[in-house]
Amino acid sequence: MALLLLATLPINGTKMERMASFISPSVRQPLGGRTNPNRAAATVRCSSERVFGNAHAGFPAGFAFGAASAAYQVEGATNVDGRGPSIWDYFCEHNRDKILDGRDGEPGAGSYYHHKEDVDRLVELGVNVYRFSISWSRILPDGRTVNPKGIEYYKKLIRELRDKNIEPFVTIFHWDVPQALEEEYNGFLDKHIISDYKYFAKTCFDHFGEEVKHWITLNEPLTFCFLGYGLGSHAPGRCTPPKFEYGGQDYECQAGDSIREPYIVGHNLLLAHAEVVQLYKKEYQPIQGGKIGITLLADWLIPFDNSPQNIEAQKRGNDFNIGWFMDPIKFGDYPFSMKSLVGDRLPAFTSEESTSLIDSFDFVGLNYYTSSYAQNRGFTIDFKPTVYIDDAHINTRTDKDGIPIGYCEADSWVNVYPTGIKDLLLHVKERYSDPDIYITENGVLQNQPEFLSLENEMNDVYRTQYQSVHLHELVEAIRLGVKLKGYFLWSLLDSFEWNFGYTSKFGLYYVNNSLEISREKQDYMPRIPKYSARWYKWFLSIAKAPPPPLVEFKEEDCASIPTGRATPIRGRKKIIDSKSVPTESKTITVST
Repeated sequence: MALLLLATLPINGTKMERMASFISPSVRQPLGGRTNPNRAAATVRCSSERVFGNAHAGFPAGFAFGAASAAYQVEGATNVDGRGPSIWDYFCEHNRDKILDGRDGEPGAGSYYHHKEDVDRLVELGVNVYRFSISWSRILPDGRTVNPKGIEYYKKLIRELRDKNIEPFVTIFHWDVPQALEEEYNGFLDKHIISDYKYFAKTCFDHFGEEVKHWITLNEPLTFCFLGYGLGSHAPGRCTPPKFEYGGQDYECQAGDSIREPYIVGHNLLLAHAEVVQLYKKEYQPIQGGKIGITLLADWLIPFDNSPQNIEAQKRGNDFNIGWFMDPIKFGDYPFSMKSLVGDRLPAFTSEESTSLIDSFDFVGLNYYTSSYAQNRGFTIDFKPTVYIDDAHINTRTDKDGIPIGYCEADSWVNVYPTGIKDLLLHVKERYSDPDIYITENGVLQNQPEFLSLENEMNDVYRTQYQSVHLHELVEAIRLGVKLKGYFLWSLLDSFEWNFGYTSKFGLYYVNNSLEISREKQDYMPRIPKYSARWYKWFLSIAKAPPPPLVEFKEEDCASIPTGRATPIRGRKKIIDSKSVPTESKTITVST
């Protein structure tokens, strides 16, 4: 049976109120506090029985199990072999104060130099799919001129995956617009971007399309719009100047408009998506035989209670979340609630644009991490929004009467609420005519790893518990008729987590991405499996066996792993006591 989270914790009253529920690891803002020493222990039940009795029980034959990454987060080598700067290179260089540790995409996880090791680790896990993105400025440094060395890198990666019987799922755009296009016409704020994005996609189809059979046009367009143009905490760093307060934090930008630009950018992203899907279906799909879709941020909202006002608030919130992009690509227009509440700040589609958007996907990718409660905020005549999400007129929260919606580690934003992933899938099935769906990201972070001993960082049992309960809900969704085709864990490797820098770890594999790593060669970055990697391998294996034991470290073992730390980090309790690892069904106490 699935691992069950049995207890919840009271919300830390000093912790910043979390922002809108549809904010994934890339969207959430760094929390200002540290671990609360008064927080109680959470009791988690683990079982030595296989999660579903045997491998893959409940999942259909041919189900895709994989892991995911993104180019800027893992590749490094940002100024190597002809790669041009992206908006993220520029943003990190000029906004160190907006990155929690002041760092950038160097070294990432060193995947530009270590892609063979990455593929070996995927083989080690036993997955059959791998989702990664193509760096726009690596293959088109100025947005228009092809870089042969960039093309060569991705051809080698794709060939290595194919040789190991791993299917590549390729994200075309994962937020890294070439800086040259940003400087020329402000990137996605201008419709010129549509033709340049189309050329980027065409270049990908031309060079990689014979080997790639699953394409994703955009990753989380909502995140790109909200954080890049609403709060300015992501590249390109635009928001209403000079400064405003939102969600308990101050945001400062030199240029932007937080209540208009997110909608303009979202509109252009949708038109770019439609253009590329049309191009692929007309010129490439008949020959190459692949499929094309989109990946949307899809953290779920549930009503705070059964009052009509809060039920409507939940619907509005989900309209402004998944509906913002899913409604246009299915029905050809924005949700009614968005059009009525945003008014003329929301661009309108022409009839031709609307037609091009309708059913512009072969599959839908959903990134799910957590859920929140939605409460109605009410409407007033003198209301003035600060950022785009204010237009939904909702408040989101993660607790009810002091009881959190799901267990949450200290200083983390991921409340473990696995029921939300099933509810999300059923919603998409019912509202959008039962499409093929992939969970393209699902995972949980180890927050503030500088407070963890290496032993605790490697023995990430909390991550396996998160994986297990969500996989269980996926089986339930399939049983209820959802056409779920695959599941990708986020992420394969510890890497650069956007405005969190390297302070949040989502990887199945530990990677030394310390400042001491060479920016030129990155020649010593071994991928070391955490407990979660060994657990995932066990789950995917065919042979019946007990789950893997935790790794027991001795001081000399820890010294042999490059951590990039000058001295051992002390002062935080162990998250897992390795002596309490169950061989039968037992209870583990998790100190937080």
